[in-house]
Amino acid sequence: MVDFWAAWCGPCRAIAPVLEQIAEASEGRVTLMKVNVDENPGLAARYDIRSIPTVLFVKQGTVVDRVVGAVPRALVQDVVNARAA
Repeated sequence: MVDFWAAWCGPCRAIAPVLEQIAEASEGRVTLMKVNVDENPGLAARYDIRSIPTVLFVKQGTVVDRVVGAVPRALVQDVVNARAA
């Protein structure tokens, strides 16, 4: 999971602990990376990040899914379960 976020973003702060818990509970199947869009605007542009928080799900170097916004934990967990096989 790649979490595109910013320090000033309330929804980003809300979803961050959920992402950390899901990554930790995955027992190594999922790694959480964080990209601050203010510090890395080029990377955000490269992945067409238009709204934050945006979480990209990357498998073997390819973006396989994307979740935009502070969505419920169950939605993120469903994507992890489907993509981290």
